[in-house]
Amino acid sequence: MSGGEVAGILVAVFWAILVSFLAVVLVRLAQVLKATTKLVADVTEQAVPLLADASTTVRSARTQLDRVDAIASDVQEVTSNASALSSTVASTFGGPLVKVAAFGYGVRKALGKGGATPEGAQGKTSRRTVIVGRTVPAARRRKQKG
Repeated sequence: MSGGEVAGILVAVFWAILVSFLAVVLVRLAQVLKATTKLVADVTEQAVPLLADASTTVRSARTQLDRVDAIASDVQEVTSNASALSSTVASTFGGPLVKVAAFGYGVRKALGKGGATPEGAQGKTSRRTVIVGRTVPAARRRKQKG
């Protein structure tokens, strides 16, 4: 065998290996494409009912939001009516109640049974010092009284 024949055999073997490798790659690529096609078909079959359910849910949510909007407007109307009623009651009864309270205070003050104590009675009552969160010792309390 000459050098040209050996080179021809090497090239032929190389081409046979290359064609075999390419055939394996093409077979695997065909399998991947089949699996992808099946997967896309399955996803399409499942996605269509899901989209229909989502559309139904969105319609239901819109209906519920319309109801909530109607309820909110009713609540706003009730609130404004309650505010108007409150101001009406305050203006109707507020003035006379203040007058009655002032009259009662004046009567108590005139009879001497009210919030003011006579000056002579002030010495009989003891003053207390309150410090929040602490107890003041007795000796210190006596100093503060004097």
